[in-house]
Amino acid sequence: MSFDSFPPIISAQLHHLLNHFPDKIKIEQVLSGGKYYSGGLDRFTLLIPYCLDYIKWDVIYNAEYPLVPPDIIFGPEDEDFQPLLMTGAEGEGDLKSLTWKILSDWNNKDPTRLLALILELRDQYRSYQRKRVGEVDDDRLKFEISTICSREGIEMLLSSGAEKPEEVKFAVPLMDMNINKMVHGCPWRHPQKIYLQVIYPVGRKFASNPSAPRLKLMSTPELRAMFSIDDVKLPSWLDGMCMAEYLPHLEESLQKQVLEAVSLTDIRRRFIEALAPLFGRPLEADPVFCRKATFLASSGSFVFLVHFLISTQFPKQQPSLMLQSSQHISPQGVPKKSPLLAEYPWSPRWEVSQMAERIFDFLADESLNFKRFCNESQPQH
Repeated sequence: MSFDSFPPIISAQLHHLLNHFPDKIKIEQVLSGGKYYSGGLDRFTLLIPYCLDYIKWDVIYNAEYPLVPPDIIFGPEDEDFQPLLMTGAEGEGDLKSLTWKILSDWNNKDPTRLLALILELRDQYRSYQRKRVGEVDDDRLKFEISTICSREGIEMLLSSGAEKPEEVKFAVPLMDMNINKMVHGCPWRHPQKIYLQVIYPVGRKFASNPSAPRLKLMSTPELRAMFSIDDVKLPSWLDGMCMAEYLPHLEESLQKQVLEAVSLTDIRRRFIEALAPLFGRPLEADPVFCRKATFLASSGSFVFLVHFLISTQFPKQQPSLMLQSSQHISPQGVPKKSPLLAEYPWSPRWEVSQMAERIFDFLADESLNFKRFCNESQPQH
């Protein structure tokens, strides 16, 4: 987003925050608080990743007094989280905290200050939620927490509302693997992670055979370019099982699948390279994940593009092809394209050279059908 409408001091801090926050942070509801002051925008809402969701905090500067640090307003569901108050109550701030040190030493010309403040407040929020969950009167939850509390990176959230029962959400980072380093030419700015979301209903009574929690595998969005968690089947949660027993089996299975996904990237690359002797060098190709490639082809005087769309399940799943004419334009000014083509001879056991040859032979016939389609749909003058 553009920061031009913010005063330069606020703009520099926002830019640093969005570019250096460990996870993907979002900004919305950008406003100006001054009715008669035209100095620019000075307040906004931050969507901060927490427990596989977002918490919303309002950040309120005062453009008329730029030397003053911003106020932070937390969500209405966290009315007991008051780290900036000084009453001494639990969940509230104290003069020795890092938060107050950041605020008391505020330097409006230092672009790193807002990032430091938000990171520290998020750490305090994590401790606040962990304390809330620990106070829940539920023996099963207390046991679960005792078995995984030493696990690094776990986040917890006590969720409740007028129309839904209390439940506790856990976000458990899986596998101690640096996935970014496994990808040659990695374009990812943030570390790629896979998490298990575990949701327990809060039960006030002891159950001898409690039901399994709700489980969902989640990942950072960019990882889907190489590895789709939608294709992962979670192991069964056996009766009497706890997270400490469940997680090692899941992590072992996931680690094998991630390593396989990395190796499949190389197979996709070799497939694209095998197309070049038949089609010529690609006009465009995805150099990192090898999920897309475009070649120029011809049938007689008919010239067209062939777009290859390659899934993460290649070679089990054959590529989808789309033909695009370089000589026929629709009435809307768009080049004529074929529907996706995925019905052609294929075997995942073939060598990549044979895959390329069979596709080339298929397109020799399909290009005639596509040319006929383009000519018949071309408006007559």
